[in-house]
Amino acid sequence: MIIAWTFLFLVTHTWGYSREDGGVILADETDEVEDRAVGGHYRPPFDPAYSIPNHHVHPGIPANYDNAEQKLEFKYHNYEKLTKFLRMTSSRYPSLTALYSIGKSVQGRDLWVMVVSSSPYEHMIGKPDVKYVANVHGNEAVGRELMLHLIQYLVQSYSTDPYIKWLLDNTRIHIMPSMNPDGFEVAREGQCEGGQGRYNARGFDLNRNFPDYFKQNNKTPQPETEAVKEWISKIQFVLSGGIHGGALVASYPFDNTPNSMFQSYSASPSVTPDDDVFQHLSLTYSKNHHRMHHGLSCKSGSPSFPNGITNGAAWYPLTGGMQDFNYVWYGCMEITLELSCCKYPPASRLPQFWEENKNSLVKFLAEAHRGIHGFVMDENGNPIEKASLKIKGRDVGFQTTKYGEFWRILLPGLYKLEVYADGYSPRELEVMVIESHPTLVNVTLHPSKMSTVSERKPSPVNQDAIVFPF
Repeated sequence: MIIAWTFLFLVTHTWGYSREDGGVILADETDEVEDRAVGGHYRPPFDPAYSIPNHHVHPGIPANYDNAEQKLEFKYHNYEKLTKFLRMTSSRYPSLTALYSIGKSVQGRDLWVMVVSSSPYEHMIGKPDVKYVANVHGNEAVGRELMLHLIQYLVQSYSTDPYIKWLLDNTRIHIMPSMNPDGFEVAREGQCEGGQGRYNARGFDLNRNFPDYFKQNNKTPQPETEAVKEWISKIQFVLSGGIHGGALVASYPFDNTPNSMFQSYSASPSVTPDDDVFQHLSLTYSKNHHRMHHGLSCKSGSPSFPNGITNGAAWYPLTGGMQDFNYVWYGCMEITLELSCCKYPPASRLPQFWEENKNSLVKFLAEAHRGIHGFVMDENGNPIEKASLKIKGRDVGFQTTKYGEFWRILLPGLYKLEVYADGYSPRELEVMVIESHPTLVNVTLHPSKMSTVSERKPSPVNQDAIVFPF
């Protein structure tokens, strides 16, 4: 039975919660936070997945604030200038933004994330969290700058553009302009190819540093990767875009293949159970882009991409990629967005890249509102945390938040939703997904004398991945 709880209360009512030990720090924290650092690992006072206490809210625009600083120029911003822009934007728009760091790079630079939402300091119950992560490779610089322009565009358009207002009122957008700030500092403008700045300060490729579904990844975990892993373990991200450069294509999982140890390139895709959804998400980006959907190759001899999209493994397999990790371990739909043929083009081309990508960046995030969403509760209306869900026939599952929330992006059609939780009888519900709006599915589980959840047996490849054997 699908329980119809009071929609206004469960879906539009916003609660605030605090944690004793989160995984992030606020941008405007004082030295008090530094005192909580133990062995280089921060024990910050809040978790942005849920709430940010009022005393962390910026008091307003500083007295020495210069309005001219808010006119973001089309130029590359080093770490200091990027940080200044983020801080000033957060000060100027305290009701729409919250700036926090998920950790530090090898050389001690903050891994900044800006939340843009009408509820930046509180998780909105029943409304999805989404993210962009750019500059994973330090020399792929276009995405880094586009994230700054996206932040500015969203906050400045909130009061004038009904679509942007709807998006920010119903979505919590987390934007990380640079996952690899150390690499960016040594990269050089105008270098379209080559590896200078690609890696972190220890020489590791961060997009080969995540746990892998198909094979053991023995590369030493890096601080930047560990910070991202902790971040996405704490926030139930529904949708994500990893932003790169060096090609013009939207690439979707899987990036790896069971045969990756025997071949470097493959003409065959490595297909996920949600291939239809991933192709749709990729097409959403490419078709809203001025040029990507044409599928043209960047140079002679390079592959072309029909409609501007490709399966990652069909392009070239890689081990330890971020998008596969997001999907398999946490059920987050992430694709990789390659936004420029030149990795670090002259700044004079940035206005063109912004105009080409602006609509795509916004429309892609709105796809988080496609499919199903709802709550899993017990008989007394209490949320069930970490209930396991999957769509029948699609063996990569997902879980509920601590408030019993869940989301799954699906295309229109009829599906069977399977719900399991320790100590409760499993449920199977038939749900209809339509095009115009997401389907609300509220599920009540009843206690059982014995747990009926299949014990998840860790595999030697991915011990914590949310992949169900049934």
